[in-house]
Amino acid sequence: MKTHEGLSGQVLMIIWGFAFSGANGQLLVSAPGDAQVDTLAGANLTLAVSFDGAPDPAVTWFKGRLPIVTWTVGSDAPPDVAEDYREVLRLEPNGSLSFVHVPLGYDGNYTVEMTKSGLGTGSFNFTLRVFELFENVTMMAFPDLIEEGSEQLQLQYHMLRGVVEQQRWFFNGRAVADGKGGSRYSLGPGILVVREPRRNDTGRYTVTLSNPFSSVTLDLNVTVLYGPDEPSIRISPIQDFYLPGDSLTLSCQADGAPQPLVRWTFDGETLSDNAMGVLNLTGVQTKQNGLYTCDLRNQRTGAQRHKTVALNVYEKPPGGPQCSVVSEDNQRLRYGCQWSGGTPPARLSFPDFGDDSSLENFTLSINESSQLDGKIVTCQGQHPVENSKCDVTAGSPQNFLPTVRTDVDTEGKIVVSISCLSRAAPPATVSWFRGGEPVVDGDLISDDTTRLDIRHRNVSVFLLQNYTCTCRNLLGGRTKHIRLQEPSISNFSLFPHKDGTIITLTWEVPPTSIVTGFDIQMSGPALVSADGNLSQSKGSADTFRTILPKAGSARSADIFHLDPKSTYRFRVLPRALMVEGQPTNARRIGPAEGLSGPAIAGIAAGIPCSLLFLLLVCGLIYLAIYWNRAKRQQTRYPVSRAAEKVTTTQTQTPQNLLPRGVKSPPDYNRLRQTPSSLSVAPPTFVPPPPVRVATTV
Repeated sequence: MKTHEGLSGQVLMIIWGFAFSGANGQLLVSAPGDAQVDTLAGANLTLAVSFDGAPDPAVTWFKGRLPIVTWTVGSDAPPDVAEDYREVLRLEPNGSLSFVHVPLGYDGNYTVEMTKSGLGTGSFNFTLRVFELFENVTMMAFPDLIEEGSEQLQLQYHMLRGVVEQQRWFFNGRAVADGKGGSRYSLGPGILVVREPRRNDTGRYTVTLSNPFSSVTLDLNVTVLYGPDEPSIRISPIQDFYLPGDSLTLSCQADGAPQPLVRWTFDGETLSDNAMGVLNLTGVQTKQNGLYTCDLRNQRTGAQRHKTVALNVYEKPPGGPQCSVVSEDNQRLRYGCQWSGGTPPARLSFPDFGDDSSLENFTLSINESSQLDGKIVTCQGQHPVENSKCDVTAGSPQNFLPTVRTDVDTEGKIVVSISCLSRAAPPATVSWFRGGEPVVDGDLISDDTTRLDIRHRNVSVFLLQNYTCTCRNLLGGRTKHIRLQEPSISNFSLFPHKDGTIITLTWEVPPTSIVTGFDIQMSGPALVSADGNLSQSKGSADTFRTILPKAGSARSADIFHLDPKSTYRFRVLPRALMVEGQPTNARRIGPAEGLSGPAIAGIAAGIPCSLLFLLLVCGLIYLAIYWNRAKRQQTRYPVSRAAEKVTTTQTQTPQNLLPRGVKSPPDYNRLRQTPSSLSVAPPTFVPPPPVRVATTV
């Protein structure tokens, strides 16, 4: 029964084939579906074909150019399947090819070829695409550190499963095209290459993957590392220089990815280390003057940059320039100017002598010239904070007075020091002469030659010689002669206090007098001590006695505990060791003195005599006036010249004299004047000044 049914089917196919191909007699192969077949891996599918024009053709399936299945339709023999494909491929009775759980490797081009003798060959091509659903898709960038200027940047995606039919790349939302027209982008399977990446390649990269069965989109943020770029340093506030105590801020910035780390260093010491790059300096000092270095470092790439800035903290030198002029080898004048200690050092110059200058200390030698005597020379000091100047005048020695000082050395000798100081620039050198002979003993002359020290025990030795000092410099000289004097005092005064218990004695000494000490001497009652008792002193109250010795340098003394009701006399006795000089006149202090007995007797005897004398004078005045009036009333007659001459040559007789030798009033007739023309106003009475209590004895 089955054989009969098979034969009937074959016959029908043959009849149908002949009927179908009757006109052309050619084997035709076709497919009821699409030539391109998409499937998921692991699915079952069939590449269905049909044929006509020939019965039971021989069927061969090719994968590419490799035959994988052969069979004759209607044959009882099983299809011949290539060994590597037997677990997957199945051949259907009509020649269609079925796949069982098709794996990924079975995608490709499949061709079915049917052959029948006498009828030719027919074929049909299929394209099988096997896909998977996308699973565990990731995207990465290579290398890990993408630096600007490196060779390339690669973006790759990976997946656990999935077959990509289409990939599309985007950068910051814009589609990325393959490298055409100079583009730096290059696309490949699963990869995007960016040649020579730049900082503007930093951004979001997106890839979209799709196949007929699934799709996926991936994003990756990529940073192109760069920098640090050239740093920019700013100082606030901006000034050419700063003064001690000022405050300022230094900031250092530079572009980079990531933001560079900034470190400020000064003199090898790190001052700050942060990404902000700000350095605050408060109350700066001159020791902070110098170069500050900004070090920038990219923490990811290790790239570094450095930039320095000069910070000027200036302080002017203290005071002002100091000018001087000295002698150089006794032939030239050396002008000097010094102004040290500032930051930076001051620049000094003498504009009067040219444009030469120097820092802090400047000297200039000039040939000696009389034109420089008294000439004001200016040193100009220039400093960024403040300019200043000083003046110096070279001059010959000025007039001066020698000074004498007397001391006593440890051996008990009198030391007389004569000093000759004359203002001069350059300083004068002093030459000394004694009795006309130069003093060459170095022990007697000071190092600066301005002082001569003479030592001896006998005061008379000092008085025997005349001393001469000559002060001289390049511009001239001055000479002074000194003759020493014995101990003496030139002025002596006494000043009482209000309560009368204290007095102050002052005195002066001639400049060339030799004095080693003074004796304060007093005459009068004993002084009252502090406890109210009378102090004991040698000598009577009427004689002078020493109450207080004073050193040779003293010029005043205070005497205490005086009795205001008593009378004292004081004097000062100068001395040179044991040689005493002339004491001063005594000065008196105490109540006013009363009149003595002889004085009272003299006054009593003088009063009557004075009254008699006044009466006599009044009488003489009356007689003179009477005589003058009587004479003016006499008649005068003209006389001859001879008689007048005789009259005028006669000697005046004694009877015209008034008693006690008082002359008569003049003859106003002879003088041709009236008494009224000779009258004058009486003098104004001026009271006498008050009398001091202290008297000189």
